[in-house]
Amino acid sequence: METREKIAAAQRIVVKIGSALLTNDGQGLDVARIGEWVAQIAELRAQGKEVVLVSSGSIAAGMKRLGFSSRPTQVNELQAAAAVGQMELVGVYESHFDVHGLCTAQILLTHDDLSNRRRYLNARSSLRTLLSLGAVPIVNENDTVVTDEIRFGDNDTLGALVANLVEADVLIILTDQQGLFDKNPRDHKDATLIEHASASDESLDAMVSGGAGILGSGGMLTKVRAARLAARAGAHTVIASGREASVIIRVARGDNLGTWLLPEQGRLASRKQWLAGHLKSRGALVLDDGAVSALRKSGTSLLPVGVKDAEGSFARGDMVLCVDLKGQLVARGLVNYSIAETLKLLGKPSSERGAILGYEGEPELIHRDDLVII
Repeated sequence: METREKIAAAQRIVVKIGSALLTNDGQGLDVARIGEWVAQIAELRAQGKEVVLVSSGSIAAGMKRLGFSSRPTQVNELQAAAAVGQMELVGVYESHFDVHGLCTAQILLTHDDLSNRRRYLNARSSLRTLLSLGAVPIVNENDTVVTDEIRFGDNDTLGALVANLVEADVLIILTDQQGLFDKNPRDHKDATLIEHASASDESLDAMVSGGAGILGSGGMLTKVRAARLAARAGAHTVIASGREASVIIRVARGDNLGTWLLPEQGRLASRKQWLAGHLKSRGALVLDDGAVSALRKSGTSLLPVGVKDAEGSFARGDMVLCVDLKGQLVARGLVNYSIAETLKLLGKPSSERGAILGYEGEPELIHRDDLVII
């Protein structure tokens, strides 16, 4: 029988709240319920725990203020709604936290902020400093300037990346469902709640189905994938209903509430977490069976001799995916050569690289320090 002592012992917690909850399914910001969640976070702070809040809701709030009856499809309209809504959202949070004597800080991020190593470290330093000073960081995607090329896609993913960024112990994802079910509860009355599972359990993908609601950009599948990403930092994930009374307090003290997704591996080193969090790639390398086995079993670097093909448009230092002969993702890493150079090196021993390229570069296509197994 699995117990939740590790969750109860958590000292650093990330709480993610979705748009449907924050706006009561599109009725404008649910100020009273936001006050309840803030009071619970304040209680955790009084217990000595550190909390980062990842909040959706800016676009949904802006839609209400600007008179949109459905989520806009034009980028400029989405950005306008985000700009208007973020003002209201932060104001509501600030007023509620102020009642409890807590200082808040607004952090707006894009994927570019976390894919660039220097900006990633700056964001991590800012968040950790805010926590050390007793502030409650409120993080959202910077929808006012974001484009499809640099967006996270959903705030579940953002929540997981923030959990990695601050090395949180627990990620709590609040949604409008009780948790994960073995089938869609909206369509099947006999659906059963999954109380706990490994975050890496691939059978969860088949169980969770259906897209996001009219306001959000995620669904249950994004929450499972977020849990897997958070697990790389050793974080436990709990997916629970935000409409449950005292849900944040109850989850944080280890009550059997919602779905608990456990990490199976230990916490990756900070650089490996950063690599795992890269959502955008510039290309892919196709590995033979020997190279796949060496990466997974021995933790070696990736050499040209084990690569069968390369595709994309990447330069030295870009993120690329490593896939097996069936196209299954094996790893991701920062490549040492451009696509043109890589194609020349395919299948060749590293000792020949000087003659092939006309200069002596690194012997590895991807060094093991720049590689993370998926």
